Amino acid sequence: MLYESTRGNFPDQTGKEAIALGMVPVGGLFVPKELPQIHWEEVRGISYPELAQLIFKRYLPDFPEEKCVETSKIYTDGVFDSDNPAPLVNVGDMGVLELWHGPTAAFKDMALQALPHLLGESMQVLTHTDKVLILVATSGDTGKAALEGFKNVEGTEIMVFYPEHGVSTVQEQQMTTTDGVNTKVVPVVGNFDQCQSAVKEIFGNPDLREKFKEQGIAFSSANSINWGRLLPQIIYYYWAYLQGVESQRIRPGEKMNVVVPTGNFGNILAAYYAKEMGLPIHQLICASNENNVLTDFFSQGVYNRKRPFFVTSSPSMDILISSNFERFLYEVSGRDGSKVGKWYDDLQALGEFTVDSDTLAKARKAVIAGWAGEADVLAVIQSVYKEHAYVLDPHTAVAVKVYQDYLRESGDNTFTMIASTASPFKFAKTVLEGIDADALEDDEWANLRKLREITGWSIPKGLQGLEDKETFGLEPVQPEEIPELIQKVYIPNR
Repeated sequence: MLYESTRGNFPDQTGKEAIALGMVPVGGLFVPKELPQIHWEEVRGISYPELAQLIFKRYLPDFPEEKCVETSKIYTDGVFDSDNPAPLVNVGDMGVLELWHGPTAAFKDMALQALPHLLGESMQVLTHTDKVLILVATSGDTGKAALEGFKNVEGTEIMVFYPEHGVSTVQEQQMTTTDGVNTKVVPVVGNFDQCQSAVKEIFGNPDLREKFKEQGIAFSSANSINWGRLLPQIIYYYWAYLQGVESQRIRPGEKMNVVVPTGNFGNILAAYYAKEMGLPIHQLICASNENNVLTDFFSQGVYNRKRPFFVTSSPSMDILISSNFERFLYEVSGRDGSKVGKWYDDLQALGEFTVDSDTLAKARKAVIAGWAGEADVLAVIQSVYKEHAYVLDPHTAVAVKVYQDYLRESGDNTFTMIASTASPFKFAKTVLEGIDADALEDDEWANLRKLREITGWSIPKGLQGLEDKETFGLEPVQPEEIPELIQKVYIPNR
């Protein structure tokens, strides 16, 4: 199994090399040259770690089998709430896949608990390297999940950049209270796209990479631009289907729909890969908030980031440059690296690109897209709680609203799985506003306790007592100051 660049501009790499590099050093992302086929019946009846081990082995044949076994064990070693790290819960006619039972109460744990194992093995292919510096841009949840996964891991340093005032109070407190000896957290005066662009530019800067190489430090990423972050996300779509069959919500071999609240397009891309691997998925539905650049693309064939940026109640989706969309376009363009390279050159230079009609047609065949506004989010949180006593976070509420629109317009009664990406307690203010606005408190931590009191749900362990912990965040920086900052921190005597 080899990995190639989405822009056709770099030699093929092994799985270890692709994960160690994080992204293509000259621009672009790594994708597998072929997708292994795994029939759902082949994995019926096995545990989540066994399923993870199988998928890791198929995509990473250059990894020792014992490393795949070791990595898969993280799903049952007490890191998650129970031996089922991703339960499929019935909410009316929907199946809600709860992906937030890990240590940071967000779906990113499903991959970022595995990535340190995968990256640790992969770094062995890099020569003249004593340490890896993991640079992370986050719109809210990836940051804490990455910090938790790599905290105190020998041979690694991790620096996380997040948009100041662009994440929830709980998300910020989660990140800035991380007390690892190798962790640093930096607010950026700007939005997530600016954080992400700055990190990508560092990866693509040969002079900067050489400076750090001289110090025995290599760059890597824990964002989903890294194949090692994306790969573990494929697993839980198979797991959702198996649970649907086991609970008799899905007849054996029958297809299901999948709805994913989407920001950087990685989570829904994992579902796309699962479908291409043979998982019976009928329709993939991409749900955006008011930053609906993806919805507009599927409507018009134009990707245009020159648009207003909205700070919403679903901050992990407040993104205008969806990095993993490049991988998707590579697939639906017939794996045409020259086309993809041209489109992304245009995006960089002009702020937009337009795809050809054939690519657009294939994209529309693969994915349906919709979006939900802020009022929609509150209304859905309220109605789902009133009708089903189930509590949605704002991101999952976006997905439910887009699914409701799709169902009304299509009449498609296929069993539908909603990817639930975060605990509602991470966004207690918005959730309370939807369920019982009169119960709102001025203090966000009081809102967590009020939400627990009203719903009877438990506050996730990782959020308990968070407000009393000491913080360790650095001073805010401008996006253009990030390269200088990392040199100042990690090459102090330059």
